[in-house]
Amino acid sequence: MRILLVANYIPDGQQSMQCFAGMIEKGLVASGQDVRVLRPPVVARRLPVCGLLGKWLGYIDKLVLFPHQLRRAASWADIVHICDHSNAFYIQHLDQCRHLVTCHDLFAIRSARGEIAHQRTRWTGRRLQSMILNGLAAAKHIVCVSDATRHDLIKLLPLAKVKTHTVYNGLNYPYGPMEPHESEARLLRLGVDPNVPFLLHVGGNQWYKNRLGVLEIFALLSSRARMGELRLVMVGKPWTSAMRRAARERNIDARVHELRSVDNEDLRALYSRASLLLFPSLNEGFGWPIIEAQACGCPVVTSNRPPMTEVGGDAAVYIDPDDPQAAAQRIGDVLKSTTNCREPGFRNAARFSAAYAVSAYLDVYRRICGHQEY
Repeated sequence: MRILLVANYIPDGQQSMQCFAGMIEKGLVASGQDVRVLRPPVVARRLPVCGLLGKWLGYIDKLVLFPHQLRRAASWADIVHICDHSNAFYIQHLDQCRHLVTCHDLFAIRSARGEIAHQRTRWTGRRLQSMILNGLAAAKHIVCVSDATRHDLIKLLPLAKVKTHTVYNGLNYPYGPMEPHESEARLLRLGVDPNVPFLLHVGGNQWYKNRLGVLEIFALLSSRARMGELRLVMVGKPWTSAMRRAARERNIDARVHELRSVDNEDLRALYSRASLLLFPSLNEGFGWPIIEAQACGCPVVTSNRPPMTEVGGDAAVYIDPDDPQAAAQRIGDVLKSTTNCREPGFRNAARFSAAYAVSAYLDVYRRICGHQEY
């Protein structure tokens, strides 16, 4: 089968989406498929500018230069897979080509529609999200990465119910427990003391990642008896000024370690040594860190709402992310004994193999190309 994967524009820096496309490509090639990956070219964005002007030059690459290249490449393919719904507006350039869109989450669209009160979207952002939603409406086939995302999509586009189903993400890296001597060496290079217990959080600065909530929970937890040694390691984007202020005000800034640009092997080391992953997201499209941690034998404490409950299964401990006091109490209880968390976590993470995801997508491709109904 000839499969064209439409991946994201590299200067946008969407690492998780690049990893997703890479996982699908690698698996399809291994299964014997003829695969090509196409991304918008970096042409206008090469000019030595930055800031808002650089962003607009990126739009030239994505919206002006790329469509012609896409139409030409699509004529070769049996099916075109748009790997990220944020590129769904390219549907209009596919004519009658068989196609599929993977929808990861609808937060930006919902924000642009005014559904998330504390998140304001500028006019240009609202226009872009409208284009994306129109693309999803025009798509013939959509795969969502969780039932929660599919539910959100159907709320926005009721007619999408008949053309969507769920394929859970697979691990996009072979995470697994790291040998103690190697993980210790890596943590030391990162400036993390491997002999001091720590909680781990992995995530960006999007509002739904609830990083201020992570700091609040840790502050309450660390004030409890016998928690004086406990540290918090936060992996992701640079802290915001609000996060720095919150850490100072709660007098925990000396006990929180900020890490940026951590590679997969260093992240595997952190998962392998952490007391637990604290992942109290308010919303997610899927929640990769949950299964990454479980695959490394790291206990997971996450939010008691989908899709975290879908992904964590019966192997995670669930808290209310809007109740930091109760969350801290529950985590304190969990930390007394985490030995029974490893095996259930391994079993749960095994549900989300890359091989499973690629096999499921191949099945969808065959159905589409065979004109079969879902």
